Amino acid sequence: MANSKANKNFSSPPPIVFILLFLSLGIGGYWWSQKASNPPNSSVSSNPQSPSAQSSQNVISIGDKILISDKLTPEKQAGVDALAKGNWNEAIAKFQASLQQNPNDPEALIYLNNAKIGDGNTLKIAVSIPIGSNLDVAQEILRGVAQAQDEVNRSGGINGIPIKVAIADDRNDANLASQIATEFAKDDKILAVVGHNASNVSLAAAPIYQQNNLVAISPTSNAVNLSGIGSYIFRTVPNIRNEALVLAEYATKAKNLSTIAICYDSSSVSSQSLKAEFTDRVVSNGGRIAKTPCDFAAIDFSPDRIIPKFIAEGADGLLLLPNIDKINAATDMARANQGKLSLMGSSAMNTHKTLQLGQKDVNGMVINSIWHPDTDSANPFAKNAQKLWSGIVNWRTATSYDAMQAIIAGLKQNPTRSGLQQVISQQGFSVNGATGVVKFLPSGDRSDTNMLLKIQPSKSSTGYDFAPMQ
Repeated sequence: MANSKANKNFSSPPPIVFILLFLSLGIGGYWWSQKASNPPNSSVSSNPQSPSAQSSQNVISIGDKILISDKLTPEKQAGVDALAKGNWNEAIAKFQASLQQNPNDPEALIYLNNAKIGDGNTLKIAVSIPIGSNLDVAQEILRGVAQAQDEVNRSGGINGIPIKVAIADDRNDANLASQIATEFAKDDKILAVVGHNASNVSLAAAPIYQQNNLVAISPTSNAVNLSGIGSYIFRTVPNIRNEALVLAEYATKAKNLSTIAICYDSSSVSSQSLKAEFTDRVVSNGGRIAKTPCDFAAIDFSPDRIIPKFIAEGADGLLLLPNIDKINAATDMARANQGKLSLMGSSAMNTHKTLQLGQKDVNGMVINSIWHPDTDSANPFAKNAQKLWSGIVNWRTATSYDAMQAIIAGLKQNPTRSGLQQVISQQGFSVNGATGVVKFLPSGDRSDTNMLLKIQPSKSSTGYDFAPMQ
């Protein structure tokens, strides 16, 4: 009875009180969430992880901003600050000091050479790389560009005029790359572009370069549908059909594999192309492709579940075709394989990360490549690169260097956008590069072939390395 009496004496607030309380809580919660997601010192108003949300101007630099912050030295930062103010001598001294500490930094070497030019007459070339999504690959490409710039400027430039290089971080994002391509096209001082990395990114940017008569040479994009996309679009890596042919010949004839499983990446144009071309080649050679689906981009991707299905199908070989940003998923697949199926991989797997993550699980894997430093001892590129960078470089550095060599040779004959295109597209055009003689087919494809490399134990930091197949 006491409780009943108490309830009767308790007076409920009028409804308006609850309405006002609800509104105040809602507004306060919204204010707090906004404050938490955008702290006072934050200059980012949109999602900082979204590459497309970034301004293309903020990811392009000739030395006035840092794009590669990994192993950043105080001297490099000071060099960028000095260059941005036009203090050329101070910038030169700071970049040189930074390179003494970190000689393997291609961004610092490019900025050093740009600083040496100052505000003098120059021929400008741009390079677009995926710094924000794959730093290792970005620096591999950038080393080839930096080495070529350093060599030509040390020798007096192109007909007495040095090369200045602009760097862009496209993050392997097609939308951001299109914005960058537009910025490159608007800068009439830029005469050529080295890039892009991923095939879908090159495909997105290609129409912009074509429309603006700006030569773009990709050192790594090998998708079939990039072939013949425009008269200003070239590449120093062979069409993926060549890669498929070499891998299929090895699988069906050298290894006599009867049923080959394929794990590819549905988000990658290059991976899709190679899967289709390899399948056609294997079938025409009398082989069979396993039907069990395996997609690195799938939400439910599970190597431990997929491998037993491949084996149940009678597969005796496994071809891994990851996007360059999914090497970890490919090495997970190799680990789940436990040596049961004969492993093969695309040229995308020719990375330090493959060796570092894969270890014994990738031992014996055969992959495709266009170049290896041990294949041509008479070519000085590999030794020069090792001396410059204090380490061994891979095929991406070589094909990027070759893209620069083609541009340099063309600009020597005609230092204009359209003139460069006319020179390098001529049937008789060729130039000696890191990977041999560089010349282009009418489609813009590299006129050359691929080779096979095998992962084997070594004395390297990972304990394994790539070696040419005998």
